Amino acid sequence: MGRARKGRDVSGWLVVDKPAGLSSTAVVNKVRWALSAKKAGHAGTLDPEATGVLAVALGEATKTVPYITDALKAYRFTIRLGQATNTDDAEGEVIATSEQRPSDAEIKEALQGFVGEIMQVPPQYSAVKIDGERAYKRARDGETMEIAARPLWVEELVMTEREDADHVTLEMVCGKGGYVRAIARDLGAALGCHAHVRELRRLWSGPFDVEDAITLDEIDRLAKDPALDDRLLPVAAGLADLPELRCGAGEANRIRNGNPGAVAVSGLEYGAECWASCDGEPVAVGRYRAGEFHPDRVFVAAS
Repeated sequence: MGRARKGRDVSGWLVVDKPAGLSSTAVVNKVRWALSAKKAGHAGTLDPEATGVLAVALGEATKTVPYITDALKAYRFTIRLGQATNTDDAEGEVIATSEQRPSDAEIKEALQGFVGEIMQVPPQYSAVKIDGERAYKRARDGETMEIAARPLWVEELVMTEREDADHVTLEMVCGKGGYVRAIARDLGAALGCHAHVRELRRLWSGPFDVEDAITLDEIDRLAKDPALDDRLLPVAAGLADLPELRCGAGEANRIRNGNPGAVAVSGLEYGAECWASCDGEPVAVGRYRAGEFHPDRVFVAAS
């Protein structure tokens, strides 16, 4: 019999402005400790040196993590031209250099090739699994791996600033699974000058914006204080991109028991993914079929 998890049954989202120098897992552990929460996870890893939005799900909100992971995300990042590193960021060793520096016009033209559906090879130092082992672990042992390219949707990629000949700041909106470091690496290759990421910040992730985020200093200050609970967003915040269907209390009970339930709906296509609510609280995520909601994943009713 498994050991019961200690902590409170607290549910919701805490949007954290992650500082540089910490892993995403370390931030989640800090949040779990500060809220004395039983269960927590995050929706989309940030590299240790990256900053910005890290959406931490607690309790029942962890059931909505896939919908944030799959959502569009926005990044601002500065690349260093003229140098390639083995990690594709400033933490790595320089492995190639170039004196060539492209013009602003050349950079803007090259960026067009990275918009839309592109194929991207993840960095050698990444969490991609190769024969069951993380690529970064094998890279640390000096191994160079053949990593398969994978599709990535890039909604937008624009140059916002040219600090000097060596540095360019870009902003990108992309889908699930994108590596900003790979964008910098491949852009440098396309421009014939090499490049790596110097700074990276996630501006928003799905419905969560860095302007609404809490810092780790604030979390430390409010740890174990009910005031920190007030910073939580509701579980339903993770479902913002799905249609909401409302139902009554009786139907909510049926749905929570895994049965289809009647819902109020207008104009939704048969089989569409959606979520059911009762009195503003999420009941389940599922599919709409001919006037009924069919649950796939149910939420425990708030006590």
